[in-house]
Formats: sequence, C-alpha cells, structure tokens
Amino acid sequence: MIVDSAKIFVSSGKGGNGCLSFRREKYIAKGGPDGGDGGDGGSVILKASPDVETLLDFAGRHHWKADKGQPGMGKNMHGKAADDLTVNLPIGTLVYNDDTGELIVDLTDEGQEYTIAKGGKGGRGNDRFKTPTNQVPTEWEPGGEAEEFNLRFELKLIADVGLVGKPNAGKSTFLSAVSDATPKIADYPFTTLTPQLGIASIIGNRRLVIADIPGLIADAHLGTGLGHQFLRHVERTRLLLHIIEIEPTDNSDPIENYHTIRQELDAYSSILGDKPEVLALSKLDLLGTKEDQQVAIELIQDHLGTDRKIFPISSATGQGTEALLEECWRLLRDSRDRDQKGWGRDDEADAYDQREENDS
Repeated sequence: MIVDSAKIFVSSGKGGNGCLSFRREKYIAKGGPDGGDGGDGGSVILKASPDVETLLDFAGRHHWKADKGQPGMGKNMHGKAADDLTVNLPIGTLVYNDDTGELIVDLTDEGQEYTIAKGGKGGRGNDRFKTPTNQVPTEWEPGGEAEEFNLRFELKLIADVGLVGKPNAGKSTFLSAVSDATPKIADYPFTTLTPQLGIASIIGNRRLVIADIPGLIADAHLGTGLGHQFLRHVERTRLLLHIIEIEPTDNSDPIENYHTIRQELDAYSSILGDKPEVLALSKLDLLGTKEDQQVAIELIQDHLGTDRKIFPISSATGQGTEALLEECWRLLRDSRDRDQKGWGRDDEADAYDQREENDS
C-alpha cells in the first residue's frame, strides 16, 4: 500500500549551555576561568532514499526530534555535540510548511539532502570571555534555541509511464500482466484505492517503470471520486498510457469515456494536458471473433482520428502488449532527446506553480 501524504512535527536539538567555572588550584587566586563550551544541538535532515517507497512510516510517528547538545563543564571540557537526525523520504516527496503552505523543497534526486531544522549552536563558557582587563569573567552563553516546524509531505511517484482511464478500464490487469506488481483486480469499479508501481521488462534489457493511478471519473479534478487524490502522481510521469475499455461493461460509450478523462487531465494541470499519450483498447479478448474486434477498433479509430495510433490489447492473453510497450519506449526516448535540447524540469515547475496559483 502506498501512503502518499503525511503530516509531522520536526524539532532540532537545542545547543548546550556554556559553563561558568573557575579553577581551584593552591596558591592561585580564584584559579582563573575554565568553563567549557556547550555542544551543538542536532539538526534534522531530510533525505531522498531509494529504500523508502511510501510515507507509511510517518502514519504512526508524528514527532521527530533531534537530541540537544550537552552542556559545557569545568576544566575547559566542552559538551558533546548531538548527532543529526536523518529522516529518510521516498524520492519524489514534496515538503511543505504546513502552517504557511509554502513549498520548502522537492526531493527528486536519489541521495538529495535538505537541512530542514538546524541545531542550536552551543553556548560559550566563561573561559571564552577572559581578556587582559577581565581576568575573572562571569559571563557565559546559553545554548542556541531549537528550530521547530510543522511539515506536510506529499509524494508524487516518479515513473516513466502513468496509466490513466475510467474505473474498470483494465489498468490493474495490464500492470499485473506486464510486471511483477500485484494490484487488486475485480469486476467492480475502484479496485485500485492507492497508486501502484510496476516494472515492465522489454527485450534488450530495457525496462519501464509504470504507475497505475486509481480510475478517474467526471469532475475528478474538483474532488469527485477517488482519482483526484492521486492526479499529482501523473505529473511526475513522462508519458500517459490511456487505457480505454473497448466494450465497457457499464454500457457507456468508450469515445465519451476517453474525452471525459482528457477533460479531467486538462482541467487539473497544463502539465498533464501536454504530456505524450499512447492509446490502448483493452479487453480485446471479450469481443469474440476477429471480425467483431476489427469492427469495434475501426469505429473507435474513426472517432479519434486516423492520425492517432491505437493499440488493441488483451492483458489476459498478452495480445498486443509487447508492441504497446515498445511504442511507450520509443516515445520516452524521443521525450528524453527533447529534454536534452532544452525543454525540461523548469517548464514543468512553471506549469506547476501556475496551477498552484490558480487553485489558491
């Protein structure tokens, strides 16, 4: 199960206090100052880790606090600095200040680190304050204060291909057929309640990371149904694989179903509307004869336009799935070439900022 949002409280460690102390040595008046410095408090560091795939760890632990620094001691002994607290997050996590709504950092790269709360600096002991004119200083410093934040995490899966379509279009069956993923499959809508990831292998030691997004319905971008909760995951993908049920079991029109999903994607974000798209007609095996299959394919092809290549598939028999994956690979390769020529993350960030501004 992928948990894709969480709220936590983080606090760095307070710095240790400096020490007020004087040596006690025979025949030496007051002995001179020997108060040591306090240790620095621990910082809280967020890290994008490939070993973490979900925000589930934060469902049962809401407070993450680094240790405080140890106070200074006499004989010029400094307090021990506290260790930093590293919070491992899935790659693709957006970190927000939950009080202000400000986006603090987007952890998109493996191993990327961000110090979210810096530990308090250790205070100086009185030995630090001695001067030629002040041989018996009584000044000392308290440790620096900790930093505290209420954070909100949102995970956007990073995948090559995002599966979109109406509930029961066959997305989960397709993912289970071409990868080792085991999404829930049944003959009723909304069997996929959380995003699912799978890795499809292609001849030539190639692979595609595919994300199955819960089914979309009309007005999903406004909060209707389940899919709106996960549309943000599709923004991370480079390619949309739009699966259309060739003969919907609910007797709906496959053409209208296609346009409904397209309208929801366009309404949610210009990022989604501009992504390359591959069309697949699913459940081909349920139509019986090849003649029936061909008639249905041609009817849909005529409505969507002859310039749009459509891939009829049967996840149950494997028919057409290899050619479909090859087409996805080809489009992804072209997309990477385009990015290398200057179109890339900055454009996606601008579009994302624009959508956030419109929502507010």
